[in-house]
Amino acid sequence: MGTGFGKFMKQAKQMKENLVKMQEEMANREVEASAGGGAVKATARGDGTLVSIKIDPEVVKSGDVEMLEDLVLTAVNQALEEATEFDRSQLEELKGQLGIFGKLGLGG
Repeated sequence: MGTGFGKFMKQAKQMKENLVKMQEEMANREVEASAGGGAVKATARGDGTLVSIKIDPEVVKSGDVEMLEDLVLTAVNQALEEATEFDRSQLEELKGQLGIFGKLGLGG
């Protein structure tokens, strides 16, 4: 019985290490979203940081500042939402897989 429990503990430790690694990868994963048919593009990371905003020069030429502000806001919010939602679903899936370890005090 001791050998089986030792193997179980080793697997639990490995799964926890994998979870930490996956969380780090998800935090650095980038998602791009656009608004206005691609006139404004925003890129965000899974950790909730905004990485970049690209604006088509033609939109600026129109002189419609309110429209540009709306497009930026829409693209940024969409990028942040997509990045965090994907990561949330990945973590929920892992949480389910690790449920037994959490009950044993091994899940974090």
